[in-house]
Amino acid sequence: MDTMSVNVATARSMASIAGARERARDFLEGLAHPLATEAADTVVLVVSELVTNALRHGGGTCTLDLTAHPDSIEVAVHDRSPQVPRMRTPDLNGGTGGFGWPMVNRLARDTAVTRQAAGGKTVGALLAR
Repeated sequence: MDTMSVNVATARSMASIAGARERARDFLEGLAHPLATEAADTVVLVVSELVTNALRHGGGTCTLDLTAHPDSIEVAVHDRSPQVPRMRTPDLNGGTGGFGWPMVNRLARDTAVTRQAAGGKTVGALLAR
């Protein structure tokens, strides 16, 4: 099983999000059995969304963990906020979002949110390989 962990901070959030996407692509390209382009793009999209949400709503720092299983890729993002993502009506006019969590849930085989005993949470998505 291949694994990778990356710490991400909001010092330069757009650069941090781009860095998380780049590290995810590097991880996927380094697998012994690479993913098809569409599957890899889906993983990178989910990484981008979960890291963006963690930085925006989760306390300004997060850790991204990627794990390659024989038939799936697991994306896990840990942040300091206990507040879980929620489905809401997307904001088509005000720019406040609402699109990401429903998209992640549609793209993933499974999603889970786990509150951590030490505080914060882990948001995970299991994606087809």
